[in-house]
Amino acid sequence: MKTPDLIGSAVANTFRSKTRTLLTVLAIFVGAFTLTLTSGLGTGINAYIDDTVSSIGATDVMTVTKPADAAGGLPGSDTGPAEYDPDVVSTGVPGSSVVTLTPEDIDAMADIDGVLDVQATQTVSPDYIEGPNGDQFVVAAGTLVADQSVPLASGAAPDDSAADFELVLPISYVEPMGFDDADAALGQTVTLSVTDATREAHLVDATVVGVAEEGLAGPGGESILPNAALTDELFEAQSVGLPEDEVDRYLQASVWFDPEATDEQIVALQDRLADEGYTAVTVEDQLGAFTTVIDGIVLVLNAFAIIALLAASFGIVNTLFMSVQERTREIGLMKAMGMGSGRVFSLFSIEATFIGLLGSALGVVVAMGAGTALSEALSTTLLSNLPGLTLIAFDPVSIVVIVVAVMLIAFLAGTLPAARAARADPVESLRYE
Repeated sequence: MKTPDLIGSAVANTFRSKTRTLLTVLAIFVGAFTLTLTSGLGTGINAYIDDTVSSIGATDVMTVTKPADAAGGLPGSDTGPAEYDPDVVSTGVPGSSVVTLTPEDIDAMADIDGVLDVQATQTVSPDYIEGPNGDQFVVAAGTLVADQSVPLASGAAPDDSAADFELVLPISYVEPMGFDDADAALGQTVTLSVTDATREAHLVDATVVGVAEEGLAGPGGESILPNAALTDELFEAQSVGLPEDEVDRYLQASVWFDPEATDEQIVALQDRLADEGYTAVTVEDQLGAFTTVIDGIVLVLNAFAIIALLAASFGIVNTLFMSVQERTREIGLMKAMGMGSGRVFSLFSIEATFIGLLGSALGVVVAMGAGTALSEALSTTLLSNLPGLTLIAFDPVSIVVIVVAVMLIAFLAGTLPAARAARADPVESLRYE
């Protein structure tokens, strides 16, 4: 029997007992359906995390601070109050404070082995932002790092090389400031107010070049994103009246390292910075715990899907054992007519694999349809505050891997009854009643 005839015969034999085959296929369907959905869930969430990482900052940049001695003065501490240090400022997190960085600190970081570049982060604190309608709103100012992407609803990111004052406006500010929509805000002039050390207000006009979408993390939200020229102007304005030695003080700095650096080299650089009294974290460090939790949840769900597939494999074994028993005389006749044991084994193995293909294909197709519909429904309801999130996304490579994996499980499940059929004695088989 030629290979095409063998395959055709195996497919035809699969449907001899339609009810039994259907039940086995449905058992495989449950496992394949679950595995596809959980895989899609992991793909969708991890893709969103990757987008979030790119919006927080480049992967070859560390955020560096100089932590203060937290030995005393913290709530609940029994060591007594900490001595006042004018260089120590609060980070906004209870019990957490840092020492302001100076130009000397920036130079010291630049001399550390593995550091390619250092840029101090200028912290700007506007009092309010005012639009064409004259209403004033409290606003914060974010900071863009090189290679950092901005999730935009309209327009473009501010140009750090431009001499003009540019900013990206949060989408939540568009309507309150009198703009009809995000597109209408582009090119409009807004006014920022900052107060200097002498309590004098300074007004700075800037042009809206983009409108930022809301996101899980990163730029946007309730913060404007000024370009370098506007940041410098605001920083200079709010520093008026400060003593000269207090002007160049920064809460944090960005340190660039080799983008090809390995994890071990990155950790080594963080250790060298720590030896000099600095704390450095990468984007992966900031989101590492969140990613680990998501991966753990997906892994547990995948484990349940694998258990369902293993249970289905027993159905394949049962189906083919019964098929072998029912076709004992037929197997004997085939072997008596010269069909080798290898061909008999292949016949039943192909039947098992075909059952696996039916169940996995059905499970994958239904899961993709249900997952896409569910994801679209959630994106407009429960997850509407997370624009850009596709909760369940499907990677073609992962889908192919799932189908092949299920077919492999089916093939392995079918080897035992296939081997039994291959070992059948033709004379005894022909006598079988």
